[in-house]
Amino acid sequence: MQQTELSALVEQLSRIAQALEQGVMRAPSDWDASVAYRLHHRAGQLRLEPVTTVSPLDASVLKNVDVQLSKVDTNTRQFVQGLPANNVLLTGARGTGKSSLVRAMLTRYAPQGLRLIEVDKSDLLFLQDVVDLVSDRPEKFIVFCDDLSFEEGEPGYKALKSVLDGSIAGTSNNVLIYATSNRRHLLPQMMKDNLATQHDNGEVRPGEGIEEKVSLSDRFGVWVSFHPFNQDEYLAAVAVWLEHFGAHLDDEARLIALRWTIDRGGRSGRLAYQFAKHWAGSKKLKG
Repeated sequence: MQQTELSALVEQLSRIAQALEQGVMRAPSDWDASVAYRLHHRAGQLRLEPVTTVSPLDASVLKNVDVQLSKVDTNTRQFVQGLPANNVLLTGARGTGKSSLVRAMLTRYAPQGLRLIEVDKSDLLFLQDVVDLVSDRPEKFIVFCDDLSFEEGEPGYKALKSVLDGSIAGTSNNVLIYATSNRRHLLPQMMKDNLATQHDNGEVRPGEGIEEKVSLSDRFGVWVSFHPFNQDEYLAAVAVWLEHFGAHLDDEARLIALRWTIDRGGRSGRLAYQFAKHWAGSKKLKG
């Protein structure tokens, strides 16, 4: 057994032992306390804790993601209405609105019974426990895994794969998994993977190893890709956020907004939001 495999096994056994010590996962004392929850370890207990302050996000402020918004909104609407719907994987450039789009879905559909549970990658071993805990609830739950990616041998990979598709338990009809990632296939793909298909590296069927690496992303029924902004798209996002903060995109703001992209080495909706907060705040400070 290789060292990396041994380390992964030790970590997995440690997590299982921790779960046994913690016992049954504790549900929130009041399901109406919030529309969003986080899976937390507190005082030796594994429990869902309500997010006390959930910032609403109107989808109208998200620019240059109309196609992505339409796909995710359609799937979420099907889910909320009790119709067949898919797990969703949102991938692409950083800061382009992946996480914000999920937040916007919660804002839009929370009045219709949608709820969100955020689970860190380190806690994915307990994902089936989360599914079991909410399976009898009347609400619809999105289990949200943000900025998700795995290295080879990480135990959470198998747990997520099992819940998505293939486990005898699986998910209930009131649970979907939405995940964001910078990697389309969630696992690193190496040059040696391509070489293995051309040269003898000791594995009888090296292509099957590559198939295993893409099998997790294949279990998401909806793939949504996000792309870096061009200059016009970035400035359009800046204008929307400036208006949101009570300012507007004049020539001076446009020039400084473009300088920000040079300093940060890219363009994105996140950068537009950050610039708009800086510009609107500094203008109001000066009076």
